[in-house]
Amino acid sequence: MAYEELHHTMHDEVWFLDSSCSNHMTRNKEWFFEFKEGLCKTVKHGNNTTMIVVGKGSIRVRVNGFTQAISDVYFVLELKNNLLSLGQLQEKGLSILIQHGSCKIFHPKKGLIMHTDMKGNRMFYVIASTATKNLMCMQANTTSDQETHLWHCHFGHLNYKGLNTLTCKEMVIGLPPLKVQHRICGTCLIGKQQREPILKKCLWRASKQLQLIHADICDPITQSSNNNKRNILNCIDDFSRKTWIYFFCKRNLRR
Repeated sequence: MAYEELHHTMHDEVWFLDSSCSNHMTRNKEWFFEFKEGLCKTVKHGNNTTMIVVGKGSIRVRVNGFTQAISDVYFVLELKNNLLSLGQLQEKGLSILIQHGSCKIFHPKKGLIMHTDMKGNRMFYVIASTATKNLMCMQANTTSDQETHLWHCHFGHLNYKGLNTLTCKEMVIGLPPLKVQHRICGTCLIGKQQREPILKKCLWRASKQLQLIHADICDPITQSSNNNKRNILNCIDDFSRKTWIYFFCKRNLRR
């Protein structure tokens, strides 16, 4: 690959747009915010040399003032230049226009996200600073009702007093102070509702024999019958309280 050698101070932030490269590749492991090792793959270059792919992951880069997340990037230690595969970008739904000495990459919703002119050796590259540098974590002191309810759900519908106890005693890292909500949680109502008491007396009784039969199956009993049956069908007439008991085997029911 006849790539132009750039100055060392900016070399690591240069990404070449390559139409012949099958995958995005970089040699800088610090750029990955998601990384998986043990890929056990190799990549082959145009001069028939091969390099080992150590891992694969996702990186964030800032191009033309916009932060872009690039997934499925190979980590290759022996690589000399960072490569962006135009074919892989098209698979992600991006449109690429190379015309009149410039290369433009369009997102279906965001529009133009990358633009570069042709450089020496008829190559296209972009200067992309890593988004992992100088990161700052900003946390608001107040939370919205929706976020408060989300924390309530994440902790198994714990009451808001218990959530604030976790915050005050610093028992959970990153849990912000939450204000008590007056909205009713439907899940809590269903999960904590009481069951109606079981009536001791039936409200309706049969007025004649065989009008209502109560049946129950008991199985299996420890002691088998004389016919080696361990299942019992118990039937009770609601009017006369007459009881029938039948012994049976489960295999008879399957037949």
